[in-house]
Amino acid sequence: MTVPAHEVPASAASPEPTPEQPAASKAGRNLPAAIGVGSALGLGVILVLVYAPMVWVGVVAAAIAIATWEVTKRLGEAGIAVPRIPLLLGGQAIIWLGWPYGATGGLGAFAGTALVCMVWRLFDHGLAATPRNYLRDTAVTLFVAAWIPLLASFATLMVQQEDGAGRVFVLMIGVVCSDIGGYVAGVLFGKHPMVPRISPKKSWEGLGGSLVFAIIGSVLTVTLILDGNPWVGVLVGIMLVLTGTIGDLIESQVKRDLKIKDMGTLLPGHGGLMDRLDSLLPSAFATWLVLTALL
Repeated sequence: MTVPAHEVPASAASPEPTPEQPAASKAGRNLPAAIGVGSALGLGVILVLVYAPMVWVGVVAAAIAIATWEVTKRLGEAGIAVPRIPLLLGGQAIIWLGWPYGATGGLGAFAGTALVCMVWRLFDHGLAATPRNYLRDTAVTLFVAAWIPLLASFATLMVQQEDGAGRVFVLMIGVVCSDIGGYVAGVLFGKHPMVPRISPKKSWEGLGGSLVFAIIGSVLTVTLILDGNPWVGVLVGIMLVLTGTIGDLIESQVKRDLKIKDMGTLLPGHGGLMDRLDSLLPSAFATWLVLTALL
């Protein structure tokens, strides 16, 4: 996990941080803390995948529970009544049922979670009460269920395949390379904002850096770890940048709608756990899809 990707550097006229404040990077983060936390998380992922690959299922399950809690807490603060208990339990079912039953188990659990959440929200104030904002709240609930546990389930489906740990490495290393390339190119050359109304610090130059680094990293991992065709690595790299950028932009817009900077405060220099998973979630699906289809 690394610092946010393809950022436009902050203005040189920005005031220097006071002695009481941690030094922030040009991306607006405490860079030393972000690097330290990201390195620790990355080391943990490596150890799990090398020595106990199936523990990865539990790691993902714990991560999506925390991320779901962060998001539902923020939604509740904004007055959106999301049925948190069935959403959390359903998210765990989506992850764990994918272990014995594969994609069928995860999809079935998602459908069951959706139905239970609809009914829960319909009667959460009792049989005699008139539901308020039912359509809005259930729509947001289903969005969260698809956004977090359903997309995360593809990261656990990968680890169960042949060379499963290697496939997860392809995902993680590709995302890290994309983040690093985007950050470096954005800070050094970023002058043209990509979507300023959604994420003003993302630049086209940073996107180009993400593409270069992600393609190189993905080609190396696909060929050296999975013994695959280099062109598969090129496709994986392109898909990771596209889906990772989309994931960043989706969370940025959600936070803008909620008028917040971060989903939480769990990870110093990063924000909440969901602030680190935003690009990984759609990238997990993209990596699973490409590698399953072509390897």
